[in-house]
Amino acid sequence: MISPEALNELIRTRRSTFPDQFVAGKPVDDGIVREILTNATWAPNHGKAEPWHFTVFKGEGLQQFANFQSELYKQLAGANFKEITYQKLQNQPLKASHIIALGMKRTPNPNIPEMEDIAAVACAVQNMYLSVTAYGLGGYWTTGGITFKPEAKSFFNLGDDDKLLGFFYIGHVAIPSTGAKRAALEEKVTWVG
Repeated sequence: MISPEALNELIRTRRSTFPDQFVAGKPVDDGIVREILTNATWAPNHGKAEPWHFTVFKGEGLQQFANFQSELYKQLAGANFKEITYQKLQNQPLKASHIIALGMKRTPNPNIPEMEDIAAVACAVQNMYLSVTAYGLGGYWTTGGITFKPEAKSFFNLGDDDKLLGFFYIGHVAIPSTGAKRAALEEKVTWVG
């Protein structure tokens, strides 16, 4: 078992590591990514529904992901198209070792509210964050780009009632994140009794 002190340290040192902070071209071992995904699947979820669906991109798959998201953006942007956004969608994925598309497969049980399925996937992502930290890797959850575009769902094997909740980037850390702060506990907690 992990000690409470070690757990506190793990949680409090977790940081988002952005793609520009990764070691370019250095892959993470697939076995480690499998462990990270396994840890993700141990997240709490209502009714044992396990509503997550992960699509993992690596190697040449990163280019496929980059092409799909940049071209979908171009197709849907119309008059709001920006070349800088297109280029970012093309280039950022190639800085990661692995990218995990975070899908939420809607539970068919009508007694489970959609919000609980979304929360379960968010808990799974927190498990990913803690896992990459424990492995000394960097991770980043983004909900940018094509995340909220219904037209993107089928590429990630998601149906109409499912949701794409973003992407989790994994890589080796070249430039560590620093300087995180949190508000005083008293500002965020009310004790009753």
